[in-house]
Amino acid sequence: MSQCHYDITYHDFNPTVLFASKLRIEQDGVYHSHNDFTEIAYTLSGKGRYQVEGTVYDMQAGDLIICNPGVHHQNLVVNPKEPAVQFFIGFSNYQFRNMPPDTIQLKDGSHFLRLRFETRQEIAKHCYEILAENEAGQLGKYFMLKAHLMQILLLIVREIMEKKEPQQKGMSFETYNKSYAVKKIITYLNENYEQKISLDQIAHNMYLSPVYISKIFKDETGETPINYLIKIRLEKAKQILEYEQDSSIKSIANQVGYEDVYHFSKLFKKYYGVSPLLYKKTRGGTVGKGQEGDKP
Repeated sequence: MSQCHYDITYHDFNPTVLFASKLRIEQDGVYHSHNDFTEIAYTLSGKGRYQVEGTVYDMQAGDLIICNPGVHHQNLVVNPKEPAVQFFIGFSNYQFRNMPPDTIQLKDGSHFLRLRFETRQEIAKHCYEILAENEAGQLGKYFMLKAHLMQILLLIVREIMEKKEPQQKGMSFETYNKSYAVKKIITYLNENYEQKISLDQIAHNMYLSPVYISKIFKDETGETPINYLIKIRLEKAKQILEYEQDSSIKSIANQVGYEDVYHFSKLFKKYYGVSPLLYKKTRGGTVGKGQEGDKP
């Protein structure tokens, strides 16, 4: 049997999960420390502040605070009417290469980590999975919590190491993030086209601004997210018209996300040159070209 190679730890990676919870930060916390375990605070939503060893960090959704043993920390409220929601998890019995036991070291001794987009999304997913496991209380709960914690920690350490390493093969992290974000938006549109979708909703789900979403999407695809959504919906409608002859135009409009059958018919004719009813009768038509700026 070949010898195991530990590329990120010195031995088997087997942390102990002590607790996990979610909290709305509606008042300033007590300034305190933990002597025998590490605590991670991940901001799920909203904005807040975190004081760690006398330094105050502004927090937004996707930001991470790491409090190693003995590190004093405290939650601070920014806006009591819109409190931040944070995920907390405590753990021990771990060690990464070139770091002391039970410690995650960030650059320049900081305790704050602003994650890249794709890491932020992945960690948020594991946080919600942990919360769901805690509530469900099913068989093997502890091992599921441990499995999610291990992935969170490995994602964090990868993030730390990648920030220290030179960029690879000419693709900057910024370019990668843009491509990844657009890919996620396209996936979201394809999976939810029948729902009510707005640019603000997409931006909220991606933790990005609507203006930035529009810019990177058009840079990558040549069109706006809303135009892309229209094309998805109309292509789905065209398929239904071809293969489901018994469906009414109103029913088809509803199936692809349009409550207003007149608006749907107007868009369909604009893009394909014929009305949905005529297309249904002929199963074809002259394909036209849509314009930008349409309502989704």
